[in-house]
Amino acid sequence: MNKLILKAGREKSLRRRHPWVFSGAVHRIEGKPVMGDTVEVVSAQGDFLAVAAYSPQSQIVARVWDWKPRAIDAAFFEERIARACALRAALVPATDTLRLVHGESDGLPGIIVDRYGDVVVVQLTSAGADRWRGAIADGLETVAAPRTIHERSDAEAMAYEGLEPRSQHLRGEPLTAVKIIYERGAAYETDIAGGQKTGFYLDQRDNRALVRELAEGREVLDCFAYTGGFSVNALLGGATHATAVESSAPALDRLERNLALNGLNAYARAEGDAFQTLRRLRDEGRQFDLIVMDPPKFAPTAASVPRAARAYKDVNLLAFKLLRPGGLLFTFSCSGAIDRLLFQKIVAGAALDAGVTAHFVRHLSAGADHPVALEFPEGEYLKGLLCRVA
Repeated sequence: MNKLILKAGREKSLRRRHPWVFSGAVHRIEGKPVMGDTVEVVSAQGDFLAVAAYSPQSQIVARVWDWKPRAIDAAFFEERIARACALRAALVPATDTLRLVHGESDGLPGIIVDRYGDVVVVQLTSAGADRWRGAIADGLETVAAPRTIHERSDAEAMAYEGLEPRSQHLRGEPLTAVKIIYERGAAYETDIAGGQKTGFYLDQRDNRALVRELAEGREVLDCFAYTGGFSVNALLGGATHATAVESSAPALDRLERNLALNGLNAYARAEGDAFQTLRRLRDEGRQFDLIVMDPPKFAPTAASVPRAARAYKDVNLLAFKLLRPGGLLFTFSCSGAIDRLLFQKIVAGAALDAGVTAHFVRHLSAGADHPVALEFPEGEYLKGLLCRVA
């Protein structure tokens, strides 16, 4: 097998079972591996460390498949997929709309699998995952038995791996343009082929439920609303009114259809840039009892953290100014490069500059179908805070 020999002292993170090997840690390569090949990673002393997928165009030059010598083949992927599905069966309340495989945290780096009823959507964002597309689809057919397997490998991360984006039908019956999915009794029209992520924000399931639980009698502002998951749940929970702020007109159109699917209509549409809209609402003297702040990824890389921190502070400062006394703020960051402690500091600074006294009521995260391996904290990309203004 081809080998990656590390520089002296650079094996420490692998011994702690962190699954990434960065290009700067590699001393030399034995053999001639090509993109996606399985390689052995060994220390400078020649000790075996892991088997991994080789990605020569990425800063993460290898992603670990396993910590012991073994063949990486179709049986490996079926075994790992079965293990991931069994974990969800044990920990996630009965639902047919959930994440089945969460990348490195399930021992399948670069592989995301989301289930929407009888449709399974696959996202393959690493060289190794791309190489084993067929075996991954075979394993999903055997373990999950879906009607359709569709691929949505069109995330920004593809470019870092030197891979071309793909969105294509893989197995089973052709995908219909729109699918109705259900979550805790709520119905949503979902565009699996063209929507954000794999069609829906499955990672916010538990947080949508909490908004529903706390929304009764409150006037709600849903910022970066997309297709209305939070707005739907707020109104189902008894909110008096919801204002949805979103720059995408097609997303707002789908939001309105989702409200109609659930028999809801106490809603106002605020189409446009969220920063500008929040400032306008502030200048108009508007006030709300519950605000959801769920922006897109402001920090796709570590280099963009300073700029992203300013953006997170700006939107949260405006949110604090728009909250009535006793109001609740659900605020989130999905930027993996911004950790939970930094995000909390940003939100605390926003409250201070807004001149309000606020308390952190609860830390928020993705649900149990998005597990985070203890040795891979980067898997916790979604972090949030529930704050209450005094």
